[in-house]
Amino acid sequence: MPAFAYQALDQVGKTRRGVLQGDTARAVRASLREQGLNPLEVTAVADAPQRASLFRRGLSGMQLALLTRQLATLLKAGLPLEEALAALAEQNDDTLMRTLVVSLRSRVMEGSSLAAGLADQPASFPEIYRASIAAGEQSGKLDQVLARLADYSEARDALNQKIWAALAYPILLTLVAVAVVSGLLVYVVPQIVGVFTQMHQVLPLPTRALLALSAFVKAWGWLLLITLALAAIGGRLALRVEAMRYRWHELLLRLPLIGSLLRAANTARCTRTLALLTASAVPLLEALQIGAQVVANLPMRAALKRAAAKVREGGSFSRSLSESGYFPPVALRLIASGERAGELERMLDEAANNQQRDLDRWVATLTAVLGPLVILAVGAMVLFIVLAILLPIFEMNQMVK
Repeated sequence: MPAFAYQALDQVGKTRRGVLQGDTARAVRASLREQGLNPLEVTAVADAPQRASLFRRGLSGMQLALLTRQLATLLKAGLPLEEALAALAEQNDDTLMRTLVVSLRSRVMEGSSLAAGLADQPASFPEIYRASIAAGEQSGKLDQVLARLADYSEARDALNQKIWAALAYPILLTLVAVAVVSGLLVYVVPQIVGVFTQMHQVLPLPTRALLALSAFVKAWGWLLLITLALAAIGGRLALRVEAMRYRWHELLLRLPLIGSLLRAANTARCTRTLALLTASAVPLLEALQIGAQVVANLPMRAALKRAAAKVREGGSFSRSLSESGYFPPVALRLIASGERAGELERMLDEAANNQQRDLDRWVATLTAVLGPLVILAVGAMVLFIVLAILLPIFEMNQMVK
């Protein structure tokens, strides 16, 4: 039975939105009137996600993890897939999530598989998600696969939040510092030091340098901001070219702290994805193709694709990865051990956990280093400004004595 997204007014004039199933839009309007609602708009649910995607790219990581966890719990409790989707549609208040769930339920009721229904919503359900669901349906272990997917989605969302939380404080501190120093240079410094200039006093070198910097910022600060903005836009456009983006990613891997952070993050994401796919009965070659897509760094993604090609030819996965030099040695040893012992799935998961611990350590180091560095830089600039203002005062005191 098709589903329709509706917008209606209740008896007190409040707008109500939701999703209902019915044979036709006319039948849905009649059902709404029976509930005391005045229908304003009724749209087939197949069109609703497309209109929503103009404003949203799909479900967020947190929403996807929550939806997956709820569906896994209902299936584990013994509910049929159709009833589980119906229960999720009833309890979800978010319009987009309810629309997606009702659309999935409609496809399942028509006889399609859950994976086929997910394929209609690629913005909300990535390829790794769809491949795992398909493998789970074929193996009859859909509830277990969904539980692993929920763990994976929650871990990925937590990783993203942890990285942004680590960078938020240094970025905010830098912005505040730039604003404070710019205000001092433009408004405060000229008024204070201008007093000494009017007295025709010979100013010390730091004071003259500060006045020159203040004059430059006041006269050309707007041009400097425009230049920086154009440089940022030009860099963004240049990174759309794959060759330029490849060189940029390669440069990032060579940086001392950032390179280690990127290696750990991409290796953790890749190995956890491969562990999930192999545990879901996805063939290794197909898992490698999907796993390469979740690696954001282009040189590491290319190395994974080359490894997949050598595995297809009968080569060793761990040895092929080690040739690139991008992946951490500990992860490679764990993968090699899993290949030899026939426990690749477990060792991939162990490698992901190991890289996750390394990533947590690098994030903690990054947070511990960036904050004090920004504070020291701001302190040095403020110290320079204060000394440049105080030096003429000291010279005047000496002349008076």
